Amino acid sequence: MTSLRPILVLSFAHLVTDLYTPVIPAILPLLILQNGYSYVMAGLFITVFQLTSSFIQPVTGWLYDTRGTAVHVSLSILLSAVCISSIGLLNDYRAILLCAALGGLGHALFHPAALGTVSKLVEDQSRGRLTSYFVVGGNFGFAVGPLFAGALVGLFGLHGIVLLVIPGVITAAALWMFLPQPEWAPRDGTGAGFGSKGSSVLSAVVLVVAGSAFRSWAIFGSIAFLPTLLISRDMTLITANTLVSVMLLAGVFGQVVGGTLSDRYGRKEYTLFGLAASVPFFLLFIRTTGPLSVIALFLFGFFLWSTFSVTLAMAHELVPGNLGLVSGLMLGLAVGTGGVGVAVTGLLADTLGLEQGFALLIFPVAAAFLIFLLAPYPLRSLRKQTPINT
Repeated sequence: MTSLRPILVLSFAHLVTDLYTPVIPAILPLLILQNGYSYVMAGLFITVFQLTSSFIQPVTGWLYDTRGTAVHVSLSILLSAVCISSIGLLNDYRAILLCAALGGLGHALFHPAALGTVSKLVEDQSRGRLTSYFVVGGNFGFAVGPLFAGALVGLFGLHGIVLLVIPGVITAAALWMFLPQPEWAPRDGTGAGFGSKGSSVLSAVVLVVAGSAFRSWAIFGSIAFLPTLLISRDMTLITANTLVSVMLLAGVFGQVVGGTLSDRYGRKEYTLFGLAASVPFFLLFIRTTGPLSVIALFLFGFFLWSTFSVTLAMAHELVPGNLGLVSGLMLGLAVGTGGVGVAVTGLLADTLGLEQGFALLIFPVAAAFLIFLLAPYPLRSLRKQTPINT
């Protein structure tokens, strides 16, 4: 039986780390309004955050695999908390970009080692469910981040965002005192690369990462511009960020459901189902208003987010000797590359209008579905006949 205690501790640390990830999208409407930024300029804040994280995470994952090195999670949380919370005090565009980049660095230092540790603690028959426990910690933080940000802005204005540093500082101090220091001993050298796994596994990893990148584009593009879109539909900033948070909370529930069902019915099967099921609800949200549109938004979040922990489990099963590196690729490169799409969506919104640019997010969802369909990861019914590690 897998001990839940270390997984739950890391899940809570993940919650606090990812609390700061959606803060920039949550305050994007005010940054645009107060500073006159275009959608492209504003979208670059998110792009810089994601790109910094994407470049650093595979490196830290590789160091974790080959040398056992990792930065203590308290330091990574503190870096993200200070830098992201400082954005509310800044007016200079370059200073905001720098804080976004440093916040992405803190985000990058946390994930590969933490997720690699979780993967070592679980067994394949429960990998989807237990991986989802770690992932939903971050998802919950991601979900309540806009809610906290919206409440602070509503009460104190944009400068109120600086108060978000408090939970990060408290959590970092507690983890520093009670969580053991990361090990710094070199490991046995296994897991340094994918070369010994064969071309079929390498192509599977490439396609899983690529499909995850397109899904990340849809996720971060929707989060980035949903508050502005909902405000254009005559909602207040607080109401808009509350709806975004509820959508993300629906995704938290979806993570556990998706991970559990994938243990029983198959990783690839559930991934394809979840992506396909999200499409009609996205279209319904775009084409309607009022309560029906809100319900469709929540169901879109549930199904799209529910595939996230499932594809992480897929990647870990493909290359069990490279858990840190593949975690860095999935949570770093894939997510960061998807973040580049936010700037593309911003450009489309500038050119075609916000509603039309947002509606085009249906295409990265469709691309993710096709790529996961093509990935040479066996369906559950064929797994015995199609080994994934040869």
